[in-house]
Order: sequence, then C-alpha cells, then structure tokens
Amino acid sequence: MTTGLHPGEVPQEPRPTDDQPLPRQEVGRGSSHDENRTRSSVITARAAASFDPVSRSVATARSFVRDTLQGWGFADIVDDAVVLTSELVTNAVVHAGTSADVLCLRSEDGVRIEVADRYPEREIPLQSSAINMGSPDREGGRGLQLCAALAGHWGVEYTPTHKQVWFQLDLPDRPVGTRTAGPSLPADLLPLADGRVRVAVVQIDRTGAINAWNEDAEELFGYAPDQVIGKPLTDLAAWPHTPGTSTGVAEALQLSRWEGSYGIRDAGGRVTPVYASHLRVRDTAGEPSTVCLLVRDHERAVLQTPIRVPSSDSSGSGEGGQATDPFEVFIGSPAPDDLDGLLQRTVERARDMLDGDSAFLLLATDDETELEVRASTGLPSARQRFARVPVEAGPGRYGSARMPAVHDDLAAVPGAVPLLSGTGMRSVVTVPLKVEGRLTGSLGVAAEAASRYSNEEALRLQFAADRIALAVESARLGELERLRRGSLSFLVEASDLLAGTLDRDQTLALMAQMTIPTLATWCAVYTIADQASDPYLSYVLHEDEDLIDGLKALLSKIAPPEPIPTPGARVWTAPAEAAHRAALRTSMRSLGLGEPATVSSGIGTTLATASAVGGETVVLPLVARNRVIGMLTLGKPTDEHFRQEILELAEDLSRRAALALDNARLYSERVAISQSLQRSLLPPELPDIEGVEVEVIYRAAGEGNEVGGDFYDLFPIRDGAYGFAIGDVCGTGPEAAAVTGLARHALRLLAREGYGGPAVLERLNSAIIDEGARSRFLTLLYGELWPQEDGSAVLKVVCAGHPLPLRLRQDGTVEPAAEPQPLLGVMEDLELYEQTVTLDPGDVLLCVTDGVTERREGTRMLGDDGLTEVLTTCTGLTAGAVAARVMRAVERFASDAPSDDMAILAMRVPGLHKD
Repeated sequence: MTTGLHPGEVPQEPRPTDDQPLPRQEVGRGSSHDENRTRSSVITARAAASFDPVSRSVATARSFVRDTLQGWGFADIVDDAVVLTSELVTNAVVHAGTSADVLCLRSEDGVRIEVADRYPEREIPLQSSAINMGSPDREGGRGLQLCAALAGHWGVEYTPTHKQVWFQLDLPDRPVGTRTAGPSLPADLLPLADGRVRVAVVQIDRTGAINAWNEDAEELFGYAPDQVIGKPLTDLAAWPHTPGTSTGVAEALQLSRWEGSYGIRDAGGRVTPVYASHLRVRDTAGEPSTVCLLVRDHERAVLQTPIRVPSSDSSGSGEGGQATDPFEVFIGSPAPDDLDGLLQRTVERARDMLDGDSAFLLLATDDETELEVRASTGLPSARQRFARVPVEAGPGRYGSARMPAVHDDLAAVPGAVPLLSGTGMRSVVTVPLKVEGRLTGSLGVAAEAASRYSNEEALRLQFAADRIALAVESARLGELERLRRGSLSFLVEASDLLAGTLDRDQTLALMAQMTIPTLATWCAVYTIADQASDPYLSYVLHEDEDLIDGLKALLSKIAPPEPIPTPGARVWTAPAEAAHRAALRTSMRSLGLGEPATVSSGIGTTLATASAVGGETVVLPLVARNRVIGMLTLGKPTDEHFRQEILELAEDLSRRAALALDNARLYSERVAISQSLQRSLLPPELPDIEGVEVEVIYRAAGEGNEVGGDFYDLFPIRDGAYGFAIGDVCGTGPEAAAVTGLARHALRLLAREGYGGPAVLERLNSAIIDEGARSRFLTLLYGELWPQEDGSAVLKVVCAGHPLPLRLRQDGTVEPAAEPQPLLGVMEDLELYEQTVTLDPGDVLLCVTDGVTERREGTRMLGDDGLTEVLTTCTGLTAGAVAARVMRAVERFASDAPSDDMAILAMRVPGLHKD
C-alpha cells in the first residue's frame, strides 16, 4: 500500500519526534460522543491471533475471523468483517512484509477488530464530504478506503513500533431477545415438516454411551429407553456419506459444538436420516457430556443455524501476485483426508454458499459417459447414493454436464435433472468439475423455490468447483488405487476358494458367500442345466439370515431373468416391483382394506423382505465355454445403488465363478457316469443260502471309486450248488475294474455251463491273455459250495495265486483251507486242481484280498499271521460279526487311509436248529 493523498483526504500532520507521543486518529460516521461510547463499551468476549508474513496467512486470518464471529452468533456481519480483515492483513504481511496481530472484541454495540503491523509509516485517508474509492485497479489505500466505506467506526493508532488499524461493525437492528430473524415467506415456501415435529434429546456421557433418551427419540427410532441406555451412540449411528463412519460420529461428539447430518438405524433396521445439533456441556462436578438434538433430516430448519455464506475471495489473491490456497479457502482447514469426507464437506459448503436447500456432487466414470452420485445434502441420500445419470442427458448445452447450467423452474421442464425428480426442488444450478480439460464430475445446488439462481450464482459455484476439482480427482484416484488393490486380493482369494472344490453345491454356496456382504446385501444364483431348460433358482443368501426364507419365497414366485450372454451387469427390476406389490398387499391387509385387484396374492412375503430387496438389483451372466450356464443376481436394500467399481469387481468374479461352476458340473457328470458303470460291475444282491451265513465287506481305494481291482461274487450254479469267488486284479482304477468285469461275468457263464473249478479258471486265464496289452495279472480264489442235510457244507476250492482262505474251527484253531497255485494272466497253459473242504457246524471260512494282509504302518505289516491272530478271537461270532471285526482290526492297524482295495468274504455254517 503506497503513500500519498487521495481525493477527499487532507495532508497528514507532521510526524512527532521520538520523545513526543504519537497521535491517535479516528474516523467515523458518528459524533465524538459516539466515538467515546465505542471505546468505553463493555467487552464481553475477545479472540486474538498472530500471523506470519507469508501470503497464506491472509486466508488463515479470514478463517479465524469468520469462525470467531460465527461462534459469537454474528453471521450478519461476517462478510464485511472478513473483507476488511483480508485487506488489512494483506497490507501487513504482503506489502509491509511484517507479521500481523488480529484482535476481535465483542461488545454490546457490535464487533471491533484490530489489525496491527510493525511498519508504522503510513498515511491515513481522512473522510470528508464524500468517499471516493478511486480506481478499483489501484493497489494503494484500498484497505483504509474499504474501512471508510463499510465500517460504522474505524481508526488508526500509532506507536513507535506498531501501526494499528481498527474498525467496528454495528449489528443490524433485531427484535428484542432475537438472535436471528428472517423475512416473512408465503406458506408454500416454508420448510416442509411433519404434522408434529419431534425433537429427540439424547445425552451422551464421556465414554460415548447414551444416558438419556426422551419420548420423541423413542417415537422417532422405535427404541425404548431401557434398550439403548448404556449403549454407545455409534452402535445406532450410520453415517450416510462416509463408510466406516462410527469414528466420524465419535469425533463429532467430542467437539464443543457440532451440526450436521447422519443416520440412525431404527428398531426395524432402517436408517433414518437425521439432522443433529451437538453441544458439549459439563455438570457441576466437572463431568463432561454431549447433548444431542435430533430431527428428521428434512426438518433441519428446526435446528440448523443461519446459513453461513463465505465472503468473496476477490481480495484474497494478494496484491503482490502470490495467491492464497483456493482449496483451503473453500473447504476450510483442516481438510478431510478421505474422499467421502471431502465430497461431503464440498456439498455442504456449496449449499451454504448459495443459500440452497440441497446440494449434490457426482463423479464421472472413466469413459466420461456417466456420472455417479457420491455425496449429497438435503436429499434422500440413501436413495441417491451411487445412482448413475448420463453425462449427455439431452440436446443443447443445458442437457450436458460439461457446461454450467441454471434451471429456473424444474416443474416447467420435468425430467431436466433426473436426480431431483420427486425431491420438491424447483431451481438448480450445476457446474462441471474439470481437470486438464477432462470432465471429472459435476457440482449442483438446488432450492425448493423457483428462480432462485442466476448466472452470477453459476459463476460463483464454478469458481468453487475449480478450487476443489484437482483435490477431488486426486482423492478419487487414491481411492480407486485402494479399491483395485483390495479387488485383486479379493479375486485371488475367491479363485483359491473356487479352485479348492469340485462339488457343485459347495461351489454355489461359495459364490454366494463371497459376494455377501462384500459386494451386495443379498445374492441369488440361477443355474441352467442345458440350452432347452429354464433357469432354476439354486441358491439364495442374505446378510440377515432371518430374511433368506422370505427372499427365496419372493424370487420363486417371479419369472427368472432372461439368460442373455452379453457380458456386464444389467438392471433387473422384477424383484423390486414384486417386493413393492407384496408390501402394498401386506399393508392393505393390515389396514383391513382388502387386496387390490391388481395385486398378486401369491407372493407370501413380509414387509421386511420387501424392504430388503427394494433397491437396485443387477444380473450378471455366468458364461463358461461359450454357453450361459446360469446367472448371478446381486441386490441392495431399499433405494440403494451399486457403485461402478463394485459392478466391475462382480463381473470379474462372475467369470471365475462360471468356470468353477462348469468344472464342478462336468466333474459331477463324469463321477455319476463312472459310478454308474462301476455299480454295474458289482454283483447284485447276494443270494440267501439255506444253512450258510454269508457276509461281504468291500472297500475300493481312491476317492469316488466304487469298484477297483478287487472283486467278489456269490451266485447259484444249479439246484443246491453255489459258486463263490474273490479276486484281485493287478493295479487299481478303471483299467483294473475292466478286468474285474471280465472275470466276474466269465466265472458265472462258465460255471453255469457245467465246467468245474479248474476248467473255469483255465478258460478265464486264456480270456485274460487274449486281452493283450490290456491284460492284467489276476489272483483268484474260486470255489463251489454244497450245503448238506447234516448241517455241514462241502466246498471245492481252487486258489490261483490268491491269499489262502482261513478256516476257523469251533475250538478256536485256524488253518489254511487250500494250497497255493499259479495266478492267472501270466502263463498260457495252466494245470490247476481243486481241493475239497468240509465245514462243520460252527466253522467259519474267511477269504480276503491282499489289501487286508498287506495293510502297513511304517515298516510293520499285518500279514497272514496278524490276520490269523484276529480270526482266533472270532469263535462263536456270526459271519457278519467276523467280517466286521476283521475290517475294524485292519483299519486300526494304521492311521493312514488304505491305499489298496480290500474285500472280505466270510461264510459260516451254523448247523441244524433243533426244536
């Protein structure tokens, strides 16, 4: 600020010497009596701060004065005070290059603000008959000229080291006892409220727990006092704009005073948006607590303090060419360190700046074709959050989010701003957020009255949008990076889980469990068996288990989504519409009004279920090997939307899940075929043999195998004669099972043709050798059984390389019942013979495969001796008990699962029963 005379000024008096007192000059509009009264007014509050000689101190000083005056309740004079302070501090820290001391004094008459610097050589423009501000482009004398123009009283005081400029702003006349007052408004412009406005009074102790809960709180949220007393408020609070927000509520409760919006989850599970006013108090013992006044968010006018309009920042650029931080000027300090907090602060400041009823901020998608609602205030945020609107909504500049737009009356052009449909907003101004020429978002402010905004407000809002665009984009990119890292981790874990099972039902369950609650509130999986089949509802999951049955009932009554192979998520409105109809039917029934003719009575669901599926529902196709095998359906509760990043993550998951589900389907089909073929190799039900007990236990090695290389059979040959066999093909699996089928069917055919045991095995040996490269070695015990009238049984057996059968007598002795002979499938010419064994009443014949005798635990093996020892303990047991005891001994011999097939055939002659 340069020295010199300006029009309307008088020359300065000569400056006194150091031993003379410096004069004090005061200029004002009042008389000397008024000046003396100003100086002698009682000071009721004061606030002081010092600012370093740097350009950013100007913005900090403005914030200090604004916050101080707003805290004192002097919002009416904030604008003038901030403008004057900005000019005077600029003079000190920018032009004079000294630090500045700012002192705010509150008195009965108004507010006095003093700005002192350490460069006292200045001239004073004295007001004469008129005020001539001179050219607005001049840099000299503007600060004092503004004081002369805006302040009721002002003046300058000198000391040898300081110059102090002060000004006083008088408060406007108000009715007695009134802090603020507004104009009279027509009834249709008054804020909307319910018939009875309820103000919940909740008191929170120093630990954050509720210790008072009034009747209006009970009515608003449905909790009786005994249900909430002692619980933290953060258990009920749901910050509607910032995820993980209990921390934000807890911080707000620690501030001396706070106002803002959040949600309270009521007894029915719904989030009720509220406007809150917090006041931190202490009792006579010094114990602090917080009193919270809560009203429904649309009734915020009951509690909200007068709109705080930030002063124009035209003077804040500094006359020395160094601009203040425009971001901090608009957002305030400290700025939120997270994207959602920054966006919420932005819409609240924008709403207050233009004195609007609501504000909203949308962020552009990567391709700049759609905008996604990320923050709002004064609107039903739960319904609007993550809703998407096109960038180009219509023809002309007002239909594009790339240009500023002002709508005087939305009632005259319905649908011009789809986001505001049904909200009661009439006028709106929107401006784009751009970074390096690229559209990154859109900021809007709306009012319930028509024609509230003009191009001037659009310019102010655009200036604010330019201030925060870069910070918003930077925070958005940071959030995207965190989301992408989390998405990669999520997909890796999902892939591992899906790859860990080939069970179809388990795969369906994993698909649903991975999406809830990470991606959606509820999930349903439809599967398609083949191209000719309709989608089938296979799995339903909700984060609230109590709602699963109702959700399943609802979805089962509506047609499934169309199986369209087009990739990506598409909106499916049927569940929400069905939920709405069901809710309407239930409500009308509860009111005794009957059911409308248009409402289906087949959907048996509750209001809670209807609310749970009333939000956005999307369908993602499950495509594997160029075929739609199902659909993954994700849903949100009432009025909620999916964000684009979540849909992209769900699409990635659906591709992986589709392949896993198809692999599980193929595996299940192959297992079913394999098991069907294997079952065909097992003998049918064993025949009942009069006078002989028979028991068989069979265990095939390998998961999913029902038949391996071991086999058994028992079949009638002719009247009174039965054939039995137990064998072991070299190896396991399907190849061994093929030889098993050949041997079992050949034995039956040859035995029934009248061949004896040696002839049967010799011909079977030839058949195996004829298989060539597919042939396998085979050990086989074959015999024929004739029950006798005296209660005994005669057996003729041939043991071709098989473990010898063991005979248990009634006295407990065990002995082999046959001699070893060559195995089958090795030599072409075999000379086999059969041996005759007679089982007396009470005797047991035990036949096993080598999977029993070769059971191992480390270097130990059960062996023939071990089997014999087990069998000696089976005297007097039935055939079934003998077989079970042997199998139990084999299983207990080693801790590992058996690696070889096992078969046990036990036959016992109980003897004749006498009457």
